[in-house]
Parts: sequence; C-alpha cells; structure tokens
Amino acid sequence: MEMFEQELQMEKKSSSVGPLLLVVCLVGLIVGVIGYYAMELRKGLPTETATSLIETDLRSKTATVHFRSGKVVSGFDEQAKDPHYKVLEKAGFLKLKNLAWNSNDVTVTEDGEKAFTAVPGFKKWKNADNTMSWDIPLATRKLIKIDSITLPNMNTAKVEYEWQWVPNNIGSLFDLDGNNLKGYSTWDHQKLIDKYGANFYHAAPKKEVVTMIKNDSGWQISTGF
Repeated sequence: MEMFEQELQMEKKSSSVGPLLLVVCLVGLIVGVIGYYAMELRKGLPTETATSLIETDLRSKTATVHFRSGKVVSGFDEQAKDPHYKVLEKAGFLKLKNLAWNSNDVTVTEDGEKAFTAVPGFKKWKNADNTMSWDIPLATRKLIKIDSITLPNMNTAKVEYEWQWVPNNIGSLFDLDGNNLKGYSTWDHQKLIDKYGANFYHAAPKKEVVTMIKNDSGWQISTGF
C-alpha cells in the first residue's frame, strides 16, 4: 500500500511538471520572437541602403526636352509652333523658317549641335517623315540629405529626404524663374511645363517621403501596388 501511494505521488509530480515545461518553452519562444523583432527594428534600414535606393530612383527621373529638326509639321503629340522651339532659337541652337500656319523648317545650328551632343544621355534618331528627333536631358535630381527613417514594422520603412534639381546649361534656359522665359505668355509657360521640361530648376530643395519594404531581395522602394 505504501509503495502504491509513492508511485501515485510520483505520477502526480510528473503530470504537473509536463504542463510547466510546456509553459516555460512557450514563454521562451515568445521572448525569442520578441527579441528577434526588437533586434531587427534596432537594425532597421541602414542610411547607406536608403541613400543608394533613393539616388538610383532620382537618376531615373531626369527632365528632358524633345524636338524635331527638318520640315516639322504639327501633329497629335507636337506642334511646330510650340514655344520650346522659340526657346532654343533664342539661345542660338536652332534656326526656324516659317513654312505655313502648321509647319516650320527647323535647322540645328553648329552651336546647337555642339551643345546637344555634349549633354550626357542625349538621343537623336531619324523618323519616317525624314525629320530628326532629339531628346536632350535638361536636369537631374540630386539627393541633398535624408532627414529621418522610421520603421512602423521590421519590413517597412518611411524615409523622409530632400532633393534638388541640378540643371545643365540647356536646362537653365527652361528655368521658369530665370530671365530667359520672361515675356512668354501664361499659355506658353504652361505648355513648356506640361510637355517640354520647364521647371523651377534653381529653387530650394524639396522634401519627399518614400516607403521602402524589405523582402527576400533586401530593401526596395515600394511601387504602391
């Protein structure tokens, strides 16, 4: 009888130890998960990584102006009398000859050829109507500084930063706050903004906020989709 009671007591002890061990294991797991989460949050998004991603994104947002040379007839996407031709003519880069109400003969001057081809990233190609198309970069975006990085969770970061336009010599011609565009109508200004790259290129830095997400490939700028 005494042996039976001893065995019963041992069974009770073992049955009570099992749940206790389970609780201890669960607590350890929870603490481990919280610790990992906290460590990842402390690690966060490195400033160097955010800088690299933003600089790459800014380089893809170059401002350009497009025009054609040769006999340019107004079409759906471009009008032969649009103001960007006058801007480039005033600078001595183009010569314009009026042919009709909807067409001009556009010639690129020697100075224009030198100026356009000296711009990194310029493009030139021949069209089916024998005109030549020109795409000339006007300005690039430069990262000034990263103001803050906040992490709502370990896979998402909000980055606030400042950037500024860096125009080249041709881009300065399309600066809305410069002397070169004074005297143009409000309509011309709006068309230059909407279609031909005009902007306030010498304005103060602009602030923006971008969301970055962390996936299997590392940190990436969120596309919003």
